[in-house]
Amino acid sequence: MLHVSTGNVCRSPITERLTRHALAHRLGGIPAGDLIVESAGTWGHEGAPMEANAAAVLADFGADATGFTGRELLDEHVIRADLVLTATRDHRAQVISMGHSAGLRTFTLKEFTRLVRAIDPATLPPLDGGVAERARALVRAAAALRGWLLAPSPDADEVYDPYGAPITFFRSIGDEINQALDPVVTALTGVNARH
Repeated sequence: MLHVSTGNVCRSPITERLTRHALAHRLGGIPAGDLIVESAGTWGHEGAPMEANAAAVLADFGADATGFTGRELLDEHVIRADLVLTATRDHRAQVISMGHSAGLRTFTLKEFTRLVRAIDPATLPPLDGGVAERARALVRAAAALRGWLLAPSPDADEVYDPYGAPITFFRSIGDEINQALDPVVTALTGVNARH
């Protein structure tokens, strides 16, 4: 699972680390070892640390920001990913334009969430086959629904860039990302969030 934004220092690191945190939490510490969660940026700040406000947002959720370094989106990242989730429609278009038959497995985060909500989890393979196999089935089911469940507005699929904004805006973006990830992680693990 590859999360893509622009600089790979704000939105995609938040999404990557919140996904990892939620998977570990839902699976009770059992590693989702067959599911690799990473991120990159279309104009990635190669080797840069995560923005301090992004790290603060992760700390709010109890997620770990340590050891993160930004990276530029490369062909190999797209080739390797069974699912690419982007912050915006522009990022999605950029990933798809790279080729590698990425169209059927590249969605904006919010678009994927909308599609996942319409999928019956009982139609997915059981977790004992691995989280990655369940994720591949989820991606195929979501791709089949695309075009049927349209966004209510063009902005509905966008996660706006908090780069350079105050911590309050970062927190609102963190909440937005966390809410969008919740149904996805539930579908991947078969486990609802404990609130």
